Amino acid sequence: MNWKLIVHLSLFGLGMAFATVFWIPTNIEPAFWLIIFIICAYLIAKRSPGKLFLHGLVVSLVNCVWITTVHVLLYDTYMTNHPEMATMNATMPMPDHPRLMMILMGPVFGTLSGLVLGLFSFVAGKILKTKGV
Repeated sequence: MNWKLIVHLSLFGLGMAFATVFWIPTNIEPAFWLIIFIICAYLIAKRSPGKLFLHGLVVSLVNCVWITTVHVLLYDTYMTNHPEMATMNATMPMPDHPRLMMILMGPVFGTLSGLVLGLFSFVAGKILKTKGV
């Protein structure tokens, strides 16, 4: 595992954590993630020593730590800038504990996005014909 690469790529997640709190609306966030995933998959395929899928998965799990932490710490600002999320929280389990819900759901979203980034990384490795695919 190339931990330096994983930590560096996870900084996209840290940047997105703050960007989604303050500037990026929920409806266009997936477009930003698609671009980030393509860049990460390319860099994983080029720079990791192998286990491309696992590298992609771990990058997303580290991302979810950054994102969940920032969203929980800046919860009030996040909800002010994303009223649709506040409405959705009211219909979720534990509506009186939205920060706890974020902490519980963060790893779920991190794992799901990790499966996607892992697949992107695997495919990028096949396209670029790198070792360790």
